[in-house]
Amino acid sequence: MVAVLMLFLIPFGGGIPAGVLLARTNELPWPLTAALYLVSDVILAFAFEPVLRLVVKLGRNRPRLAHATATMKESMDRTAALYGSKGAGPFTLIMVAFGVDPMTGRAAALAAGHGFVAGWAIAISGDMIYYAVVAFTTLQLTEYVENPRIAVFLMMSTMLLVPLLVRGLRARWSKRRK
Repeated sequence: MVAVLMLFLIPFGGGIPAGVLLARTNELPWPLTAALYLVSDVILAFAFEPVLRLVVKLGRNRPRLAHATATMKESMDRTAALYGSKGAGPFTLIMVAFGVDPMTGRAAALAAGHGFVAGWAIAISGDMIYYAVVAFTTLQLTEYVENPRIAVFLMMSTMLLVPLLVRGLRARWSKRRK
């Protein structure tokens, strides 16, 4: 169980397929596996929040950091606009966390004025939806691919390449519209 949690704590999506397959190998029920992923998100929240708050505090006094913070806020606004909203409401913020990562989702929630509990609830909601999609897909893929290492490699490759493909297609479509 601890090994599954440790895999879920890996700071990029590659821990999900490996953790899900390890949980299945150890015959952990799926609700327990999902709960372990939720625990990993809560641990992340308590580890990342002080860093986020420190960056915000330092950004008020240091011009370069203030510029970086303003750039990130502008980036969050553009990302939120991709999800069909000018304002960063809860649904938009959940989609940011789903589409990027929970830390970015939390940063966007903070920029939108959400406190610790609400901000992390939003970010973790998006990340748990992401977990569900990747976990389900990984388990389905292993029905066709017997080697778990190949399944994890395919999932990680897909998680990296599909967003690049979508961005490229989106850019191509937007050029055609003009």
